[in-house]
Amino acid sequence: MKFFLSIASIAAYVAVFLSLVACSNDKSMAGIEIGNPSLAEIDTVGKDTTAKDTSVKDTATKDSIIKDTTVKDTSGKDTSFKKQPALPLVAEFSVDYSETTRKALAKESEKDEAVLLDSFSLVLTQLRSFSSYYYTTVSVDPIAGLQLWPYENKPDETLEISFIQGSSVKDHFKDIDLQEEGYLKEMGVSFSPNESAAIYGRAKVGDKYVPFVYSLSNFQSFMLRYHYSQIDTTGGKANLSVIFRVKTFIKDIDFSTAEIDKDKTIRIDAKNNAELWKKLNNQFVPSFQSLRYDYTSAEGDSISDYVMDIWEGIAAKPKENTIINGNFQSPFTTDWILMNQFSGKADTTVIIEKGSKERIMQVNVTEGGSHSYSVQLIQENVALIAGVRYQCVFTIWSSEEGQITARIGSYNTYETVGFQEHVQVQTTGHSVAITFIPEVSDPFARFELNLGGSERTFWIKEVQVLRIE
Repeated sequence: MKFFLSIASIAAYVAVFLSLVACSNDKSMAGIEIGNPSLAEIDTVGKDTTAKDTSVKDTATKDSIIKDTTVKDTSGKDTSFKKQPALPLVAEFSVDYSETTRKALAKESEKDEAVLLDSFSLVLTQLRSFSSYYYTTVSVDPIAGLQLWPYENKPDETLEISFIQGSSVKDHFKDIDLQEEGYLKEMGVSFSPNESAAIYGRAKVGDKYVPFVYSLSNFQSFMLRYHYSQIDTTGGKANLSVIFRVKTFIKDIDFSTAEIDKDKTIRIDAKNNAELWKKLNNQFVPSFQSLRYDYTSAEGDSISDYVMDIWEGIAAKPKENTIINGNFQSPFTTDWILMNQFSGKADTTVIIEKGSKERIMQVNVTEGGSHSYSVQLIQENVALIAGVRYQCVFTIWSSEEGQITARIGSYNTYETVGFQEHVQVQTTGHSVAITFIPEVSDPFARFELNLGGSERTFWIKEVQVLRIE
C-alpha cells in the first residue's frame, strides 16, 4: 500500500526494542529527561527472561517474593519486526435521531421528530491516523499525523458522502491497514462542504413542518478526530462510524421564532435568521460526536475544541485510577511497554509476593545505558484534564539504592504535561506519592518510569494515577 511515507521505509529504520508487559484493555514521554524514542540506537535488543529465576537477591526482600508459576509468558516481547495481523478500515456515514449517548446506536427518524433532514452531503477529503511510534529516524510528525487516504498516486481524490442515504466506504480504503501505523490514538476524518453547501430539512413549527435551508458557508473545512475507543475493531476490521447526531445539532434551538420567507422556507445564513445561524454553527461540528475537532471558518480562523460529553466519558471520574492494570493482574496485551534505547537493556517478569499474593513487576536492568531514559517502563493513554488535581502513587524498591525519574508527559511532543520528579529508590519497598495539576488537557498522556543509568533490578507494584477532585 502507498502512503505519503511508505511503511516499508519506516520499517527499514526500526532499531528500538519494544516489549509488551503484563496488561489488558488499552489505556504516554520519553526523558532531557525527555528521551525521544525516535532517536534510539541500534544495540537495543531486549532479552527473553522466561526461564530466568525471578527470586530477589536482596536479603531484605527475597523471602517475601515467590515465582509466579501460573504465568507462562512473562517475558518482554520484541515486536520490532513482527507484523501485526492486518486490520482493514471500513467507514460508515449516517444521521442519527436518538438522544446523545457515547455508545448510542443510530436511530432512524420518527414522524414526530422536531427536525427532519432531507438532504445532507459533505465532501470527504482526507483520512489521517494519529499514533505513537517507537522507531528510529521516523519522519512521521505525530502532531500532524500520517495521511492514510487519499493515496500518494491519487493525491487529489475526494468522495462525496451522503449522510441521509447512508454511505459505507470500503473499496476506497481497502489498502489501509491500521496495524501498520504504530499505537493508534485517533483517526482524523476531514470534510469540506459540497457544491450546495447547505443542509435541507423540515422543522416542526406548531403542528406543521416548515422547510428550512441551513447554510454551511461558515466552514471552509473541518477535521473530526475520533478516539481509538470509538472505533470498533471486532470481526478483524476497523469500523469507523461517522454519525451526525440531529438532537445535538438542534439542542435548545427554537425554530418557531425564525422568520419564514415568501416561499414559506426558513433560510438560515449570515443574512437570514443570523442569530439562529450562529447558534447552529456552534453546534454543527460537535454534533458528529468525535473526541475533538478542528475547523477553519469562512474568515480563515482556526478553531479547535473537545466535544465535552465524549471527553468526559473518556477521562477518569473522581477517585478513579487512570492507569490500566496497575496491579499487573490482567492478561498481557499492550498496556505496559518496556522500552530499551541509548545502550540500555532490560527484561521484565511478573512475580507474586508471599502473604499478600500481590503481583509485582520485576524489571531487570542488565545494561544501564547512557541516560535514565535508556530503560523506560511506560503506559500510554493516561487521560488528564487541565486544572484537575491528580495523585500518582506507586510502590518501588531495587537491588541497589539510587535515583530514577518518574514523569507524565505528551506522547507527541515529549514535553512534561503532568509532572517530572526524581525519586530516590531504596532497597526496601516504599510508597511514592506525587500530587500534580496538569495545565493542559491531554487524552493520551504517557506515564513513565525512567529506570536506566546503572545495572540493578527493580520491583514495582500498585501503580495508580488517581483523580482526587
